[in-house]
Amino acid sequence: MDIKPPYGYQEIVPLNKQQRVVLPEGRKLPLVFRSLTTLPLSYAEFGAACRDYPIAFVSGDGGHTFLPMAVLGLENQQNLFVTENGSWDAAVYLPAYIRRYPFCMTRVTVDGKEQAERIACVEKRAISDKGEALYDAKGEPVPVWEERRKLLFEYEADLVRSEEMCRSLVELQLLESFTMQAVPNKGSPLAMTGMYRVAESKLVELPPEQLKTLVQKGVLARVYAHLISLNNFGRLLDRRGTAQPPAAAKPKGKTS
Repeated sequence: MDIKPPYGYQEIVPLNKQQRVVLPEGRKLPLVFRSLTTLPLSYAEFGAACRDYPIAFVSGDGGHTFLPMAVLGLENQQNLFVTENGSWDAAVYLPAYIRRYPFCMTRVTVDGKEQAERIACVEKRAISDKGEALYDAKGEPVPVWEERRKLLFEYEADLVRSEEMCRSLVELQLLESFTMQAVPNKGSPLAMTGMYRVAESKLVELPPEQLKTLVQKGVLARVYAHLISLNNFGRLLDRRGTAQPPAAAKPKGKTS
């Protein structure tokens, strides 16, 4: 049996009732998350996340499938929302991807075949005799685990809705690649590539029945949350300690 850890995790093992797990304190982050430049977002998070982060779409297979991601920095391995004490900034929305740690859901591969059912797993390094029990003597989940278990399963279902939304955007050919250029007051100009956004010019050309479908599914609201969130690239530059806003986002291959 082969279990592949999700993005940002190191080594995971199936969860069982006998394990004791060290749980993060408040917004305290494990080291592995302190240098992540992007984090996956689920369908329900767009409204909250768009206030604090740029939301962009990324693809790991050459543009066949996409995922929405919150952008956390302007350079590789940069997270501008981590405070000096290793916690997530208390003034901004904390993504569910972080809140579910050290737990996750994943598919397993048996004899080279990926199984359809996902299983609950935990980061191996979080298992410790000094950790907290997740079940009582009767085998019932304790409140601290019940709360996290609810988040874990709800988040997993919500990720499926994100994937469905992205498939709709691909089918309608609404996504375009773009480069974000930032010009700090000090230092060299910065450029972020490999991101995609919804092309408004294509969106307004959709037939009324397709637009209506996007509205009914709740996709259109998230599309505009994503587009508005792109203004937050300027706030990332402010967090980096500069005042000059980044240049406007431009489709890949075009120059100003």
